[in-house]
Amino acid sequence: MLVTGYLVVLRREGGGGMGSEFVEVGVEKLGFAEVVGVARHGAAVRLSDEALAAVTRSRARIDELASGPVPAYGVSTGFGALATRHIDPSLRAALQRSLVRSHAAGSGAEVEDEVIRAMMLLRLRTLATGHTGVRPATVLLLAGLLDAGITPVVREYGSLGCSGDLAPLSHVALALMGEGTVRVRGGEPVPAAEALTDAGLEPVELAAKEGLALINGTDGMLGMLILALDDLTRLLRTADVTAAMSVEALLGTDRVFAADLQSLRPHPGQAASAANLRALLRDSAIMASHRDDTCTRVQDAYSLRCAPQVAGAARDTVAHAAAVASRELVAAIDNPVVLGDGRVESNGNFHGAPVGYVLDFLAIAAADVASMAERRTDRMLDVSRSHGLPAFLADDPGVDSGHMIAQYTQAAVVSEMKRLAVPASVDSIPSSAMQEDHVSMGWSAARKLRRSIDGLTRVLAVELLTAARALDLRHPLTPAPATAAVVRALRLRVQGPGPDRYLSPEIEEVTRLVAAGVPVTAAESVTGPLA
Repeated sequence: MLVTGYLVVLRREGGGGMGSEFVEVGVEKLGFAEVVGVARHGAAVRLSDEALAAVTRSRARIDELASGPVPAYGVSTGFGALATRHIDPSLRAALQRSLVRSHAAGSGAEVEDEVIRAMMLLRLRTLATGHTGVRPATVLLLAGLLDAGITPVVREYGSLGCSGDLAPLSHVALALMGEGTVRVRGGEPVPAAEALTDAGLEPVELAAKEGLALINGTDGMLGMLILALDDLTRLLRTADVTAAMSVEALLGTDRVFAADLQSLRPHPGQAASAANLRALLRDSAIMASHRDDTCTRVQDAYSLRCAPQVAGAARDTVAHAAAVASRELVAAIDNPVVLGDGRVESNGNFHGAPVGYVLDFLAIAAADVASMAERRTDRMLDVSRSHGLPAFLADDPGVDSGHMIAQYTQAAVVSEMKRLAVPASVDSIPSSAMQEDHVSMGWSAARKLRRSIDGLTRVLAVELLTAARALDLRHPLTPAPATAAVVRALRLRVQGPGPDRYLSPEIEEVTRLVAAGVPVTAAESVTGPLA
């Protein structure tokens, strides 16, 4: 049975300010909120006495194996395709150092601090289960780096998502040895030894198996999955907000979102999205203005009418991915592992397929939600389809171009997101002299999902900016109270309709507002919590 209750996570109150008090969140299970708190908001961690006891017990078993005559993978042998070589006890410390140094072979741009902190926390969680055989001092030092805000520099490329996220985790392990480069709370890069000294921390000399235990996990891809789930939960609510604003601006109908119609196809995500749309459009004077015999349209275009079907499918995809992530959060991933009865066994639990598949699936969902948002934006700009709005929402069409090129920007991002939706997990390049002959590419799936989420944020920002302008141009008709609250929140930072002006800064500002959840918060001030 896996031991899962050993990590105590402390979250800072007030959104994670570094001067806030520590608050114990729980010891039974490491949840998504705690991972996000540590990764994004500077929360600190502490190890319980139970955790340290479990670590001590498993370490005793590794020490016993190390002193025995029977070869044990990663303890008294080489690694990967070199596992057939028995390593003399006098060389085993050098073996661990060499493993970490050689595997810290990442290349490319630096990985974001939040990803590295999530990866560190998740590796710490596995170490704290007592199934990896590391020493307490090593576990405590990893926790100490998180507490001190010391983040090792990790490079973009180096993980194939099998045998763990080897290169990224090796850069972390290198810092524990006092080697490599780190950043301290987002500062300039400094030598790890210097940062450890300044924080009052001592580097460790890795003992038998410790190097392997520090790097043989899927923690990087899992960390990025959990951060993506946090982002997508917020962005899918935002997509409902922008869809509602576009439906209203285009004089569409909310009748198709009725609960009895939606219940004919009982997908939970679809029901939630439709409920949001009904709440967001309630009491709209714009919508009431065309609920009479003068409206000759039979039905709206798919990008309006099918909004809850697409956003709902994306929600259900997020729910499936969250279920996978929840199971990973109670896993102990290492090779070999120390079992409760003292056996030390090789296994394949480090393979990233379960995480890689859902990372790819989420990229598909994000691309489709973005594609539909772009289509709604385009309709608002086309005088032949916008039902009375000026061409491109321009102040003086012909002299002014309005939001014409903002839609080009959307289209460029959507096109990129479609390319990012091509699965990484179907690819496999054999490595380690064909010993590792099938790999997951889960890290690559996670990296492209992060770019896709950034793209979705930008696409929704352009739809929000455009729909708000269209709603202003419907004056004197007034939008629904909820969508009006969103427009008011936007107008605190971005001007309303008028002659052409420098548009790029506005798009960037609205992108920041979407990333921060401002449109959802504004809408919920009227509707209450959205699903």
